[in-house]
Amino acid sequence: MRVIADFHIHTKYARATSQDMDLEHIADFADKKGINIIGTGDFTHPMWFKELSNKLEEAESGLYKLKNSNTKVRFVLSSEISNIYTKNNRCRKIHSVILMPNLQSVEEFNRRLSFRGNLNADGRPIIGMDAKDLLELSLEVDKQSIFIPAHIWTPWFSLFGSMSGFDTIEDCFEELTPYVKICETGLSSDPLMNWRLSQLDNITLVSNSDSHSLEKLGREANVFDIDDVSYNALYNVLTNKDARRFLYTIEFYPEEGKYHYNGHRLCKVNLSPTESKKINNICPVCHKKLTIGVLHRVEDLADRSEDEDRQFGVIPFKSLIPLKEIIADYYEVKSASKKVDTLYDLMLHQYGTEFNILLDISLGQMQQDGFKDIGQYIDKVRKGEVEKIPGYDGEYGVIHIKKQTSSNVQNLFTT
Repeated sequence: MRVIADFHIHTKYARATSQDMDLEHIADFADKKGINIIGTGDFTHPMWFKELSNKLEEAESGLYKLKNSNTKVRFVLSSEISNIYTKNNRCRKIHSVILMPNLQSVEEFNRRLSFRGNLNADGRPIIGMDAKDLLELSLEVDKQSIFIPAHIWTPWFSLFGSMSGFDTIEDCFEELTPYVKICETGLSSDPLMNWRLSQLDNITLVSNSDSHSLEKLGREANVFDIDDVSYNALYNVLTNKDARRFLYTIEFYPEEGKYHYNGHRLCKVNLSPTESKKINNICPVCHKKLTIGVLHRVEDLADRSEDEDRQFGVIPFKSLIPLKEIIADYYEVKSASKKVDTLYDLMLHQYGTEFNILLDISLGQMQQDGFKDIGQYIDKVRKGEVEKIPGYDGEYGVIHIKKQTSSNVQNLFTT
């Protein structure tokens, strides 16, 4: 059975997050998207944990559902932690996502973590402890905790970040490195970029939305083939890099991510790594150091070329654009327009969920059902026929669907 999961989201208790991000709305939108398992996000926040305890009940082992609801969406207990600390004479800022199998373990984890920082301040709390110690704490509380270094290339807050990260997993986690089995690629990188690092060969790469609003749920996700859906099944697939049951990830085009290229947002300077290196990574406008983006950082740490063959049982991926963005590009309007909502709702009524439309419904079927033009746009996305303006220094990139079909475009929509 196909299972689509998004493990990393945020809630109304996190900064810069929509107040609509509550359990009821999250479940409703996940259902529309076609997401089967969604992270709760922010389980360290006392008020959110209280809501989780009161509103959720266990469905399958380690997975939860809304009480008094017919929704088929399942929740997995998840939270993101921000570790800020000094190591090897440098300030480190590392974000990690933690999944846990039950509320009892979460309660104990929160109790112990509360001695290290203010959990009431933010749904993603800032904790002044080494990321290695956070990993150790999660495993002490529950051996089946799933620890995931988050968006591992983001410049400011990640494992490999150019501004405050490390060059290797071992530099960060030392003797606990064998317990780091999963990493999140983040919006500004895709698996193809991560495959250039041999140190990630044995790591399971996951992709999640890191959503702060309902519309962004599932913009990146993970697709499994699991019949006995449970927390334990997810744990086994993820920690063992089970390519038989982990079918593929759903990806942003990494150029759309906020940190793909180098640059300065305020100076409107957006440069590729090659262009940036020619000017010694100094902004030509303000003459300060540029924010070094994800692509540049990957190239710095990579020990393989882009074209080198990979024989390490990699898990495939599919690059997609959210349906509302495709419709908006077709109409040449903003994705929040009523025109987009009308066609979006019409297509969901016809085909059930957004992922059914993006992944399953053939162009021929859409044409037969009266969705010929928008169907052609969806087909172009599947084939990778898009134009990309890379994001940089916190500014999202722009992806447009090509109006003219190119005969030599590689079809990326394969597994």
